[in-house]
Amino acid sequence: MKKIFFLLTASVAIISCSKVKDGEYLITGTATGIENGKTIILQGQDPTTRMSVNLDTVKVENGKFEIKGKVTEPAFHALVLEGANQPIQFILETGEINIAIDKDSIHKSKISGTYSNDEFVKFNEDLTKTQKRLVDFQKNNTEKMQQAQQAQDTATINGLMKQYVAIQTEVQADSKKKYVAYAETHPKSFISALIVKGMSEDPTADTKKVEAIYNSLDESLKNTTPAKEAKTKIGQAKLPAVGASAPPVGSAK
Repeated sequence: MKKIFFLLTASVAIISCSKVKDGEYLITGTATGIENGKTIILQGQDPTTRMSVNLDTVKVENGKFEIKGKVTEPAFHALVLEGANQPIQFILETGEINIAIDKDSIHKSKISGTYSNDEFVKFNEDLTKTQKRLVDFQKNNTEKMQQAQQAQDTATINGLMKQYVAIQTEVQADSKKKYVAYAETHPKSFISALIVKGMSEDPTADTKKVEAIYNSLDESLKNTTPAKEAKTKIGQAKLPAVGASAPPVGSAK
């Protein structure tokens, strides 16, 4: 009995240590090597224009920064470090989000702390492995292609392009399979809602499969903007085509 009581007490203590309430976010960042006073801007997207908008601005202090606020639903946002050549993409959602900025290679900055952000990192790593064949082919043949172009060697150019297109087609097919497989097995990940939205906009996608994946999403995800947009597209895809003739009166039921 004492052991059970201890476990319950420990659980309550862990829960109470959370720094955010439901509907709130806390971004705790490290900016090692970045001088004091450098600004970091939190950017979101205007729901109407889809343009980037600045939501908050903080300054680096002793290699750290913190941004806190409220959020109604998960959505991709970005952190823009003053002087950096690209933003840091992440999912703003309820919870404590940790971002470690790599000042020398912004794209190598580490994001963690919430379920969807952890999944976003793993999903990207998996996708990068799938696309490695295409990246390697480009690296290994860039010089060869440049030499062929200078020499106007059309046979070599066409041969390299043919190989590139073949690999690209395979990589795209494999990537598409990974997207679908992920959405089918991760009903609580915001990434799945984005995938379903993308599938709903693809005229070659199987509408029944798209609808099945949408229906399997966690209820909390169905209320997000991309999931709502997917639902609308699914509904539109099920409507009769414009100009299609109606079944004759008295036809078999």
